[in-house]
Amino acid sequence: MEEKKLYNAVRKTITLADGREIMIETGKLAKQADGSVVVKMGDTMLLGTVVAAKDAKPDTDFMPLQVEYKEKYAACGRYPGGFMKREGKANDSEILVARLIDRALRPLFPSDYHAEVYVTVNLISADKDIQPDALAGLAASAALAVSDIPFGGPISEVRVARIGGQYVINPAFSQMQDADLDIMVGGTIDNILMVEGEMKEVSEEVMLGAIKFAHEEIKKHCAVQIELSKELGKDVKRTYCHEVNDEELRQTIIRELYDKAYAIATSGTMKHEREDAFNALEAEFATRFSEEELVEKAPLIHKYFHDDVQKKAMRNMILDEGKRLDGRRTDEIRPIWCEVGYLPAAHGSAIFTRGETQSLTTVTLGTKMDEKVKDEVLVQGTEQFVLHYNFPPFSTGEAKAARGLSRREIGHGHLAWRALKPMVPVGEENPYAVRVVSDILESNGSSSMATVCAGTLALMDAGVKLKKPVSGIAMGLISDSATGRWAVLSDILGDEDHLGDMDFKVTGTKDGITATQMDIKVDGLSYEVLAKALEQARVGRMHILGKLTECIAEPRADYRPFVPRIVQITIPQDMIGAVIGPGGKVIQDIQKTTGTTITITETDNKGVVDIFGLDKEAMDAALSRIKSIVAQPEVGDVYNGKVRSIMPFGAFVEIMPGKDALLHISEIDYKRFETMEETGLKEGDMIEVKVIGIDPKTNKLKLSHRVLIPQPEGWTEPERRPRERGDRPRRRPEHKE
Repeated sequence: MEEKKLYNAVRKTITLADGREIMIETGKLAKQADGSVVVKMGDTMLLGTVVAAKDAKPDTDFMPLQVEYKEKYAACGRYPGGFMKREGKANDSEILVARLIDRALRPLFPSDYHAEVYVTVNLISADKDIQPDALAGLAASAALAVSDIPFGGPISEVRVARIGGQYVINPAFSQMQDADLDIMVGGTIDNILMVEGEMKEVSEEVMLGAIKFAHEEIKKHCAVQIELSKELGKDVKRTYCHEVNDEELRQTIIRELYDKAYAIATSGTMKHEREDAFNALEAEFATRFSEEELVEKAPLIHKYFHDDVQKKAMRNMILDEGKRLDGRRTDEIRPIWCEVGYLPAAHGSAIFTRGETQSLTTVTLGTKMDEKVKDEVLVQGTEQFVLHYNFPPFSTGEAKAARGLSRREIGHGHLAWRALKPMVPVGEENPYAVRVVSDILESNGSSSMATVCAGTLALMDAGVKLKKPVSGIAMGLISDSATGRWAVLSDILGDEDHLGDMDFKVTGTKDGITATQMDIKVDGLSYEVLAKALEQARVGRMHILGKLTECIAEPRADYRPFVPRIVQITIPQDMIGAVIGPGGKVIQDIQKTTGTTITITETDNKGVVDIFGLDKEAMDAALSRIKSIVAQPEVGDVYNGKVRSIMPFGAFVEIMPGKDALLHISEIDYKRFETMEETGLKEGDMIEVKVIGIDPKTNKLKLSHRVLIPQPEGWTEPERRPRERGDRPRRRPEHKE
């Protein structure tokens, strides 16, 4: 009997420009999912799966997409940390990768498709030098490509780094330390959809070049997925019907409400006043229907009013008149006011307000022990600079409780962290752990960029020697594919973000870009538009930067009085153990008796010792203790030492903590002693000694007490009798320390 094959794997290969290969395999794993693939590059493998509900839940009028990215510790042979020893909730880096996937996929689902879709990407094997996040978008898209779920892709995502002036696709971890640009780019075979990354003050031209370079690679990835989908017969997607429409009602709403909505849009009112006016207009129209009729028609009224009246009124106003919801020109920045030092007890603080968006940001300076510990599957270590972003409901006037940390808060905080990171000194330039916290108190667009600006002010207020101030701006786009008209908007409002075609955030110094995040919601956005947006963003950034430096031009000369002070010294690598002591006994005793915090970092074959404290006297005492441990005695140095042990040939004297040296019996006095009992020395006695020599072979010290006391009159150094044949050699008993 012929054995039946249990699976039928289909494989496709993508060859990168430098010859490396990415393999896509389907039909072997997770076959009960609607679509599943394994994406493999080197020894790194990701399992991408997608499952969609057969129908939409009632009253669902949005795309319920959920994306999860998870890295398995077993993928590189590691145990998870913590008591449970298993993977827990997604960490920040996993959430950030999931957001990258989501932002590229979400715009491509049909607007009337509302079934729940769950995309899961798992890292199941990990080469320690391959960055798996660059393959996650491809894995998610390929899973959709081999399913029958309606989707306007495929897409792919790649990382682009510039190393030595050359763009590189999907570089290894080991290459990144030399990169001055690191961005993730997502797109279809025709368009760019998403860009996010960080840079070391590069120009707009360099960034645009990186996006173009990425798209050429993305086209190849998409072509292979299209080929795979056709081969499996999955290029024909499932049918669905998730919306019921009423064309007559839609036309009535447009005819009766458009002009009134246009008048509200052009009134130049504030956010809540404008929202109230739009809501009242919609509610007034709804009063013509009975409660029974509204059960069916209310969702349709809201949809048609939002999409066909409110949205079109705002877009036409901008394209026809060059006028925006708050009355500004397309390139005009909202009014800005700033203040530093607002919180007297914080290490540093600032308020940054731009229009109706406001951030209150604080800076806290801590010790090495306060640094963030990273224990991810492929990344371990510490982070000296962290930034946290909080978006409470009251910032938009919402009456609801704040429940936990949202993925949006993690994403916005990460973008602001990337923006400031290149300018925050680390290592020996800055011994402090630095934490920036942005609390958004008001929001009407671009709160992440307000965080960048407030963070710059607060860091300088804290006395952190920021290399250069950083500002940020959010750009928008309104376009009309029918007429080819478009307008780039500077410093967008929340409504302009929601109703527009692009959200493009750019941060940087006077000399270049430090971070960017872009989401494009329309097809066929040309590089001409991107170049225009980048240039308009640069002008806007410079304007905002001027406002920041008017408030505080440079970092304060000194820290606040209550900031922990720090003394830093460098010690030889072989002395680190002596300072720490057995089981940490020595360093713990120093901290306990002086009330300081001491950290030691081994770097470049030396130990960097940081002493933190609020009291100068205590820090001086700790410093003195450490110096005494690591000090290297020299010939001529005099010490008041303690006798640690008595031997027949002399005494071992502790001249420094943990440092004993021999005081020979002949160097105790000018008198000649035959035994140590005659000297009168006992263990625990204090005696003044001088270093008279260092044995070049053993590096051991030679001490003398007699050279420090008056020499008797007529005393001469006794002559040593030359050894004669037959004399038995004298042997000193060995001293075991």
